[in-house]
Amino acid sequence: MASSTSFFRRNRRRIAPWLFLAPGITMFLLYVIYPVFQSINISFYEWDGLGPKTWVGLQNYADLFDDPSFYTSLKNNLIWLVLYLLAIPAGLAVALFLNQTVPGIRLYKSLFFFPFVISQVVVGLIFSWFYAPGFGLLPKIIKVLTGSEIAVLADERYATLAVIAAGLWPQTAYCMILYLTGLNNINPEQVEAARMDNAKGWSMLWHIILPQLRPATFIALIVTVIGALRSFDLISIMTVGGPYGSTRVLSYFMYEQALSEYGTAMGYGAAIAVVLLAIMLVFITLFIVRMLSQERNG
Repeated sequence: MASSTSFFRRNRRRIAPWLFLAPGITMFLLYVIYPVFQSINISFYEWDGLGPKTWVGLQNYADLFDDPSFYTSLKNNLIWLVLYLLAIPAGLAVALFLNQTVPGIRLYKSLFFFPFVISQVVVGLIFSWFYAPGFGLLPKIIKVLTGSEIAVLADERYATLAVIAAGLWPQTAYCMILYLTGLNNINPEQVEAARMDNAKGWSMLWHIILPQLRPATFIALIVTVIGALRSFDLISIMTVGGPYGSTRVLSYFMYEQALSEYGTAMGYGAAIAVVLLAIMLVFITLFIVRMLSQERNG
């Protein structure tokens, strides 16, 4: 007993951090890592979620890559990814504006912060009303300009772009918060030294401000990429994957196949989830490797 007590006393600085981390690590392993491996396992079976499982090997993946709906969902995910990245420069621009000392700045901050605190479901409903023919503001504006209304969410050409526009509203607010936090940690001595060298405007932003905002940019990139790839809420509220499946993304496609009212293909849905996870890991790994290389070179 005494030897074990002395062991803990000698190593308490090494053991204490792990004791604090143990609950979080346990929850992460139980609710993240274990379900990931469970999904990978289920993807090798044909299963309706209730009855016995039937081993099919890679057949779910073979069927997936022959399914036109998969490629539509994948294309929409790529569109989401490209356009969702606009939230990062937009968030930076708003943060630079809100970092100024102008009259009423607290009111402006509250207005720009508002989209971040409301639910994605509420955002979807607001934009559904905004796009709705008959009483929505956007159709009325289009009618004034063109003479006819357009049902944006019912048109295959515009529906995906309309949903992405709705998603950019709260995502820009989130990036704005990250950059505002980063701007509060800017080294004032570097800024003053740059001003003494007549640096201002774009030169100041590019050479002095942005390098110090690199951690915030990295977090914004990771969160925005993950948000674009796992987009589900807005599609479920605004279009339900329509019209004719044109706004379907991988996460919603997985839900339709495995978890929706008529979805019983748990193995097929798990295969979609595994593919989506692999795509996310590729992007996240690329960002981390790039960040580490920049840290070494810096």
